[in-house]
Amino acid sequence: MEANVPVKLTSYSSKGGCGCKIGPADLHQVLRNLPPAEPNPNLLVGLDTSDDAGVYRLTDELALVQTVDFFTPIVDNPYDFGQIAAANAISDIYAMGGKPLTVLNIVAFPISTLDKQVLADILRGAGDKVREAGATLVGGHSIDDKEPKFGLAVTGLVNPSRVRTNAGAKPGDRLILTKPIGVGILTTSVKKDQLGEAEIRRMTQVMATLNKTAAEIMEPYPVHACTDVTGFGLIGHALEMAKGSGLGLVIRGSDVPKLPRVRELAENGFVPGGTKNNFKHVQDDVDFPEPMDELDRLILCDAVTSGGLLISVDADASQRLHAELVAAGVEASLIGEVTADHPNRIRVV
Repeated sequence: MEANVPVKLTSYSSKGGCGCKIGPADLHQVLRNLPPAEPNPNLLVGLDTSDDAGVYRLTDELALVQTVDFFTPIVDNPYDFGQIAAANAISDIYAMGGKPLTVLNIVAFPISTLDKQVLADILRGAGDKVREAGATLVGGHSIDDKEPKFGLAVTGLVNPSRVRTNAGAKPGDRLILTKPIGVGILTTSVKKDQLGEAEIRRMTQVMATLNKTAAEIMEPYPVHACTDVTGFGLIGHALEMAKGSGLGLVIRGSDVPKLPRVRELAENGFVPGGTKNNFKHVQDDVDFPEPMDELDRLILCDAVTSGGLLISVDADASQRLHAELVAAGVEASLIGEVTADHPNRIRVV
């Protein structure tokens, strides 16, 4: 990470990171009014299951994976913001089982009020992360905007027979999460100067870490479904997996990894609006244990930026996959399982 520059980048936005996304309930209201897409046998993954990226078959052995993601600053350091935004956008390709190929920068920036070096540092951070992913920058587009925003449109490649969707989970599968949650609450706390430098570095490191290692390790395993955990939170993205698969999920709340001080900061009121919206959207489809209070329920719905992969893997292989991930330095945890009981719902235990 680069040294801080004298600008508080988050002060230029009212919401940060994936927390600035349109909420799932509002988005559903908009998308349901769109006419259905024309059937296309080569469109392997489209809008139907709210998956992470689209997949379009070119040949029997090659398909394109396409995604786009951008947001307002989630940290103050421009270089770190660029790294996080790039890691977040590229993650969709990994979640689909693909390999990133090319990227386009998407830039909105107040060019007359913020030093141009700030934008240069954002682009430099993203460029370093793109190179780490083995992808190539091919261009981009910029507009002058009073609120900074940055992200990428990413194209990847995948064998059509190896696509990982969020809709293929099978009864008995085990669920593995590859990064801790709580980023939304911590980044909200940053804006209120509640975190120390070491805590900010830890939070930033989690968000800036590519899901590349986890994706490469899971490739040979019997993974039946995968998604990455971002703005709609762990429960929101897990619910998409449950509904897409027509099955139920059981999530062990105590086994879900969380960043330090998340509960304490939530108790002090640093819960972002996006997290609260996520909870409202999913609460009718989730059975929480009666003793679990509202704060712990909110934490499981926290609006994540550049989160980990949620992997649904055959039970017999789950321990081996988990062990290999941990040995490679991935912060992976076994957090639950897939069941034929309570289809299209989540039970938190």
